[in-house]
Amino acid sequence: MIRPLVIALAAATLAACASTSAPITAPATAPVATILISLDGFRPAALQRGHTPNLDSLARHGVRAEYMRPSYPSLTFPNHYTLVTGLRPDHHGIVHNTMDDPQLGHFNMDDDVATGTAAWWGSEPIWATVEKAGQHAATMFWPGSAAPIGGVRPSEWRPFDDKFPGESRVDTVLGWLDRPEATRPKLVTLYFEHVDHEEHEHGPGSPEDITAEERVDGYIGRLRAGLASRGLADRVNVVVVSDHGMAPVAPRHTVTIEAMASPDIATNITTGQSVGFRPLPGREAEANAKLIGRHDHYECWTRETIPARWHYGSNVRVPPIVCQMDEGWDAVARAKLATRSKGPRGSHGFDPALPSMRALFVADGPSFRDGVVLPPIENVDVYPMLARVLGVTPMPNDGDPAALAGALRPAP
Repeated sequence: MIRPLVIALAAATLAACASTSAPITAPATAPVATILISLDGFRPAALQRGHTPNLDSLARHGVRAEYMRPSYPSLTFPNHYTLVTGLRPDHHGIVHNTMDDPQLGHFNMDDDVATGTAAWWGSEPIWATVEKAGQHAATMFWPGSAAPIGGVRPSEWRPFDDKFPGESRVDTVLGWLDRPEATRPKLVTLYFEHVDHEEHEHGPGSPEDITAEERVDGYIGRLRAGLASRGLADRVNVVVVSDHGMAPVAPRHTVTIEAMASPDIATNITTGQSVGFRPLPGREAEANAKLIGRHDHYECWTRETIPARWHYGSNVRVPPIVCQMDEGWDAVARAKLATRSKGPRGSHGFDPALPSMRALFVADGPSFRDGVVLPPIENVDVYPMLARVLGVTPMPNDGDPAALAGALRPAP
């Protein structure tokens, strides 16, 4: 159920939700801008290990959550759109990185035509709300921002380009903030895929992963230095999140799609860890008998019987049968087995309740209190907080405004 919106929060709630060691701080000053940064696949356990000094400084001086739970399925596109709408994937419609729609056809996150088609993206993302309020937003590679959702795009947006250097991404964002007040974006998003890529290829905690964590931490440092040189260090909110965590996958920990269900009885819609099938006409009973229930390394349900705690299954884009892989196991088409890494690797898309799937939340800036550690939050809770610090009225959402109330300074 979509929770009712709560805009005004009592001071007592602000104090109660925060770490008891943090003092009540002075009222916030109005931020010049808020920058929402996604470090794809970055695990909160990677903080305070000695190789992320900039993120550690943000967490120490600002606010961090013990961890943030992603929504189901714990995949990139669904969770990025959840962060900017406050809706579970089942409610905003981006139910997987790949999916089918009865009217729209097939969606793949690598298809520029599909991802730029507004009809796939439900509700109203925070950048559209900012634009409709008469302010400006600018997005760097955020899923959904290439589509004119409700007829609205950010004032500035960039299609994803993994060849565009991280330093250039940061410098582009700083250039946006150099604009005169009338055209300066109030909301900016920034995205880095480097950690996710190395974790997939080599596994979480690998030397390659640690190097990628150091790399993106350096980009955060470049951004902070750029803000400081402009006199904006205390005037801009910096909110750093990730979309999901990562679990190690051992060699040969794969199940072939064809072994799960023959293409003679069911069409495979999605692969990976949350695996979807559509029975062929007239083969429904056979497909159900083959798939539904517990198997070695995975379990399957009909769309109507998916565990309620995942808040998933009411959307027509959810396949009729959904199979969830056990942690550390992937489902792969037989034809793709030969191209997979033969060594340890990493995957996400597993049960969001698993510690390995935990995501990052760190924030600092004029709207945030100092030195606060929050208990675990849900990623739907980020959206109502963003709406509050941006001064816009949130759309109906699944988030709890009280969850991050203890992170915020009292309003000026």
